[in-house]
Amino acid sequence: ESRAAIALDKEINIQWYIPSVAKPSNHTETKVLLLYAYNTNPLKTSDMTVFSSKSTFSGQLQIPLARIISLREKLSDLKEQVEILMQRSKSFSASVPTGFPEQSETLKIRPSNKPKMSNAKVHLDEKTEEMAKRCLFEVKVLLTVVPDLSSPLTEIPFDITLQSVTNLEDMFDLANGCVITEGSLFNWIISLLH
Repeated sequence: ESRAAIALDKEINIQWYIPSVAKPSNHTETKVLLLYAYNTNPLKTSDMTVFSSKSTFSGQLQIPLARIISLREKLSDLKEQVEILMQRSKSFSASVPTGFPEQSETLKIRPSNKPKMSNAKVHLDEKTEEMAKRCLFEVKVLLTVVPDLSSPLTEIPFDITLQSVTNLEDMFDLANGCVITEGSLFNWIISLLH
């Protein structure tokens, strides 16, 4: 029971497999395997009466290593830009305190061991929006079996939040992979893999 696979929400698990370090021939580029599995309904595989393979999917894609590294750098830049925009919006909306907090208020503040990611939608400036569209188009090309290179993204298919950009960056982390749970980013990725 403790080893059973349980997914309480819809989620996709991304893992990377880097083939042996044998050097590829001069005519081929190094490729890595994107391994994915996702469920479209909550599941618990230990209960076979409820488990349905119709709501679980898995697959793999072979992707050039150089393109993954390049995309991860671009996603890292996008995340940095989103963080800058968030800081600017906080500094504009923050009210200036008029006095010192009372002692009882300071006792309530406790440092968190784990920083929380913001799910607040970030209002993008024109430069960041174009950067996001280019990154997401590249993600779309890499994850689609037969990509349509002639039609770039005209709109961003999900809300840009610090959490969604971090999840996307983590998705292309070759060392760790990631799990993305239900939401608009999840839905967009699943639509690409179909």
